[in-house]
Amino acid sequence: MKTENHEVIFAIVNAGFADEAMAVARGQGARGGTILNARGVAREQEAAFFGVTIHPEKEILMLVVEKSVRNPILNALYTQMGMDKKAQGIVFSLPVSDVAGLAPLPEMKE
Repeated sequence: MKTENHEVIFAIVNAGFADEAMAVARGQGARGGTILNARGVAREQEAAFFGVTIHPEKEILMLVVEKSVRNPILNALYTQMGMDKKAQGIVFSLPVSDVAGLAPLPEMKE
């Protein structure tokens, strides 16, 4: 189904921080997400520490959200989970051209 109203947000964080990132996103209007396990890679000279190559474990939180909540979620994730925090998060979004399977937002009662 064609849409111009959704984006996908990716938050790549150190292992163990994806649930916290999801809580941050929920606080800004996200309804749910998917956590993928991953492993970081870098140039060999950057990843070596005391002669041992380090491949840090990562988690990727993937959220399909309405554009209306994209910026608040991105800002909150970067502020609370960014590179200067223990999570060392990288956050970005991409447009979504088709989406199916998402429940519509509930109607707000006045």
